[in-house]
Amino acid sequence: MSTATDGPPLHPEGAWPSPADPAAGVPLDGTGLSAGDVVRLADGAAVPVLPPKALARVRRSWRAAQRLAAAGLLYGRGTGVGAHRSVVVGAGDEAGHGLRLLRSHAGGAGAPLPARQVRAMLAVRANQLLAGGSGIHPDLVEGLVRALRSGRHPRVPEYGGLGTGDLTALAETGLALIGERPWLPAGPGPAPAPVPLRPGDALALLSSNALVLGQAALAWHELDTLLRAGHAVAALSLAAVSGSTEAYAAPVHATRPYPGAARAAAEVRRLLGLPEGPYGGGARRIQDPYGFRAFPQVHGCALDAAQTLRRIVETEINCPSENPLVAPDGSAAFHHGGFYAAPLALALDGLHLAVLQTAQLSAARLSALGRPDLTGLPAFLATGPPGSSGTMILEYPAAAALAELRACATPASAGHAVLSHGLEEAASFASQAARQSLRAVDAYRTVLACELVTAVRALRLHPAPPAVRAFTTAAEALPAGTDDRPLTADLARAGELLTALAEL
Repeated sequence: MSTATDGPPLHPEGAWPSPADPAAGVPLDGTGLSAGDVVRLADGAAVPVLPPKALARVRRSWRAAQRLAAAGLLYGRGTGVGAHRSVVVGAGDEAGHGLRLLRSHAGGAGAPLPARQVRAMLAVRANQLLAGGSGIHPDLVEGLVRALRSGRHPRVPEYGGLGTGDLTALAETGLALIGERPWLPAGPGPAPAPVPLRPGDALALLSSNALVLGQAALAWHELDTLLRAGHAVAALSLAAVSGSTEAYAAPVHATRPYPGAARAAAEVRRLLGLPEGPYGGGARRIQDPYGFRAFPQVHGCALDAAQTLRRIVETEINCPSENPLVAPDGSAAFHHGGFYAAPLALALDGLHLAVLQTAQLSAARLSALGRPDLTGLPAFLATGPPGSSGTMILEYPAAAALAELRACATPASAGHAVLSHGLEEAASFASQAARQSLRAVDAYRTVLACELVTAVRALRLHPAPPAVRAFTTAAEALPAGTDDRPLTADLARAGELLTALAEL
């Protein structure tokens, strides 16, 4: 049962009460948390629900760890950590050792992370611990869930992880849980009450990539939305140049069955109301430039990469990664390297490269929309007096955003580090890859917004614009008029509109 220091009493069965709206509750049971659930919890759109069976699993793991520690040394509980792995902790000093671990590992640097990212970390870490295997005391898990429900979070600096455990971020979290660090934001209403720290709790809490996984879930969600919006934007550009639809024909993609490419082509067909066949007619050219003709193949790679990232994130957030790992039956504790986030880092790097590829085609279509030989419309879609610029300037912010995407696409997993007297002679750098993902979101949104503004203007000038929802939705939301004027507000509105286009 919970101690008096835990705060408000739990439900008699040990579960948090369900919210009034059942759909707003997300069970943290260590097995079924989705990347979308992490986003909802981070945004405060849902509250965590703690099932009794999951908490009982944590309690069994804690009791097993107690027995195993009494029978022999466990890393980080009866020993030091890192290069001090062979240094034995004095008898009776395990609790003090754990407190020193939290204090000494709270050594991050840089600006505080946004609350959304830290809340995502809390959700991931609580769910991982509820998978069992950490040997942590249930009170700390309940403390994490209580903090998440209260809307509070610890202050977490940006720098400190290398993809081999978010040690500094989770140390700050541990100090907040035991009352040595404040919960943010400060304000009215009670903050989570301090939780006692018991032997073995410190390393059990620290041994995770929960922060980078939370950040990866947030980045996946945003990029997935933009990739879905990309279907609508590309479809509008294709219509604006009266492009060939043969490149999107179902038989083309049935013969080369990549799921992402087939999906991208099918979405463009659906959004433009194209028949499944036959194809031909209506196009200005036998073949279009790559920005139009190769869109399914290139964009499809990004769709597939996003699916891969989601699968890896959802695997990692629903399994124990702690070192040592307490066996489910409590018979043994295994010292291992499961905290090494190579799968996550490589998936993030792959997605960045794929997003860069499709963003480059978006910028190419943007340039094509300004060419009279492809559109049959005025150069740069300018309709004013001779010398008017139209949408000429939009190539510049698109190119600047592409430069940022290229920087983000530099593989973080190619990095190298040797730490702790050489014991840790490599790192996955998933932490750096996750930050690159979050930067890539804004850059890719900018590129798509530039193309969207230009495509809508081209279709407004088109002699026969398509009567499809993607165009009517965008045309109603974006400012009308084709005379030279500032386009900054148009881009901002287009960036916001992408979320709606993703849902069409």
